[in-house]
Amino acid sequence: MTLELDLIGHTEELRASPSQNVRQCSFSLMFLDFGMESPQTPGSLFSLDALFDNPLFAGGIGLASLGAAAAFARKGATVALGAVRRRLLVNVEISKQDPAYPWILAWLSQRRETSGFITSRFTRIHNLSVTTTTTNNRVHGVNGPMNASFFLQPGYGRHVVKFGNAFIAVNREKHSTANMNTGEPHEIVQLTTLWAHRHAFEGIFAEAHTLAAKANEGKTIVYSARGMDWAPLGDSRKKRPLGSVILDQGVKESIVTDVNDFLSRQQWYIDRGIPYRRGYLLFGPPGSGKSSFIQALAGELDFGVAMINLSEMGMTDDKLAYLLTKLPKRCLLLLEDADAAFVNRRQRDADGYSGANVTFSGLLNALDGVAAGEERIAFLTTNHIDRLDPALIRPGRVDMMLRIGEATKHQAAEMWDRFYGEEDTDGNGRERFLHRLEELGLFGKYADGSSSHRHTSTAAIQGLFLFNKTDLQGAIDMAEGLIPRTFEADGGISNEKHADSTH
Repeated sequence: MTLELDLIGHTEELRASPSQNVRQCSFSLMFLDFGMESPQTPGSLFSLDALFDNPLFAGGIGLASLGAAAAFARKGATVALGAVRRRLLVNVEISKQDPAYPWILAWLSQRRETSGFITSRFTRIHNLSVTTTTTNNRVHGVNGPMNASFFLQPGYGRHVVKFGNAFIAVNREKHSTANMNTGEPHEIVQLTTLWAHRHAFEGIFAEAHTLAAKANEGKTIVYSARGMDWAPLGDSRKKRPLGSVILDQGVKESIVTDVNDFLSRQQWYIDRGIPYRRGYLLFGPPGSGKSSFIQALAGELDFGVAMINLSEMGMTDDKLAYLLTKLPKRCLLLLEDADAAFVNRRQRDADGYSGANVTFSGLLNALDGVAAGEERIAFLTTNHIDRLDPALIRPGRVDMMLRIGEATKHQAAEMWDRFYGEEDTDGNGRERFLHRLEELGLFGKYADGSSSHRHTSTAAIQGLFLFNKTDLQGAIDMAEGLIPRTFEADGGISNEKHADSTH
């Protein structure tokens, strides 16, 4: 068509001016000879037929169409894959702040027997991280070797494990953000499996919990406040046997009976609209076994211990109230030295610290206020009960007060049997030891019944026995060291022997 239009145009021009347009016609014919288009008039440039007949333009339209079709197909595939994923897959995300996070990591670290060559290769974990713990081996003496335990767990990245008939995709990620209180980066573990195998998660969490309980079996977890959260304070401690804490007759039994009664009567409290919480105050001189008894009681009940330091820098009324409402489950709350939190406050130091920030009213409200938590067993300890405000130890905040005092003859005898019972089978050594303590007046009076105004503590007796682990006679001979010592201003130490000179 273009050729015909050009020829017609040239013919008309030749008729009008033959001599002038000969050269132009020849030039157009040269274009035709070489298979090229002749220059077009402005009207023909915008012709759609001309554009589509142009191979460069047609090729560009084709490529653009193919690109658009590919992008549309890709977008459609992404949407379709997302829809299929939502319909066929199920995800479970566990953050590092969740108590189950270390349980899942420990569960993933367990060795699993896989059947089949392909399955065993497909479920291998290639990225691992390690946690190392060291312990001193004293079996071979003071210079014994150090034992190291290496705990391997899945590292960051993607893994595949098999649980039963279900394949579980595991993705462990570390985020760029961090916990503002502890500075630890946020981490998550995401588990993915087919919707048809979603019930496998129940079995996984049950196994992980059982594994964690087995790892902490025979141990007591001690928690401390870290920011606005509770975190384990170091490794779990081995449970202390309740029988290893020797208290005076009837003291230990009365507390254990009361706690067990409280734990068995939750519905009784609920039916009567009474807040389900219990408070105990243990008071007495230092070294009498108050904290040791609480730790042993936690082990007896299979509870943990949650400790709060009221004098901690940054501890406020709101923070204390929040922490007491978020206590870890099955834990005893321990507030040690409650009297020291509100006395002897220092003046503002150069670093801006001005002593405890918890007010007395804040402590009262946290223990027994409108926002106070329930399902709680709280223990307060003090060496000076006379310094405590009556409002703090009233019923409802403190339901039971017991004095754990100086060592009695009963406690000294029980401790002797616990340390030397296997060697002193006839009890002769125990009687000589008790008689020696009476001679020294360490039970508050001498053997003749006169007052001595002397006492010793169970901690001091235990220290004496630890110094003479296998030497019964040595413990008896060194009993004089149990006499309370007076520390002089010039650094000297003197024993209270003046009263013993008359006996």
